[in-house]
Amino acid sequence: MLAVLGTPNAFHAQIMEAAGCEAAFVGTGITGGNYTAFPDTGVLSAAECVQFGGYIARAVSFPVILDGDTGHGGGPAVRRLVHDCIRAGLAGIRIDDQPIEGKRATQTPGIEVVSREAAVERYQTAVRARDELDPDFVVMAQCYARDATNGGMQELVERLNAYWAHGGVDWVQFESPHSIEEIRQARAAVSGTLSVMQGKLPRPLTLAEHFALGLRIAWYTFLPDQVLKATSWKFLREFRERDIDAWTDFQAKHEGNPYLRGR
Repeated sequence: MLAVLGTPNAFHAQIMEAAGCEAAFVGTGITGGNYTAFPDTGVLSAAECVQFGGYIARAVSFPVILDGDTGHGGGPAVRRLVHDCIRAGLAGIRIDDQPIEGKRATQTPGIEVVSREAAVERYQTAVRARDELDPDFVVMAQCYARDATNGGMQELVERLNAYWAHGGVDWVQFESPHSIEEIRQARAAVSGTLSVMQGKLPRPLTLAEHFALGLRIAWYTFLPDQVLKATSWKFLREFRERDIDAWTDFQAKHEGNPYLRGR
């Protein structure tokens, strides 16, 4: 099993590498939101994403995948984005099947998907661009059809297979499973690499549960970011209430942590 974690920034990517992380994702919601405080609605430019993605990719030795959103434009924009990612040192890109105008954040209502033909063309363009510079660069397709207003479960299954078989991508992802049975249905439809997000499941799947379902990649991109934010929130509230004693106690509780300094 390969666990893919989301990286908040380049320094935290180095912490992740020191702890044994093997792959990471640079998301416009997670990483981009940390840099800019902007929402994951397509407002970040391709240049911004490639810039901070490149900082992270060059800071570690494990592969880093960039969130390419919708590709930030038509065919020429997708081609340029893939080329820029390769030149920046990134190992792959995830591109979704939402429309460029009206892109919505993951797990929000009102999501739509472009036509199946338009999505396949988007992925074919990315694959051709990849092959021009680096055949080892990974192109990943994120499918939002399950909860899309113009989608559904059957549409999702057919799209996953089309993105793999006709789009030529290396990896497809099911954005919003509602049940384990839906994951089994998707797994049966796709012969290639498949991963799933938590979606509407009540909790994230364990590594063993992923394996039992025939999945070999676990998408845990939320973990480092939420731990960082939750820990900061808890400490700063204690600091407001208890002054520097909160820091003294924090140091004592985490004695031996290599990332704590005396002052």
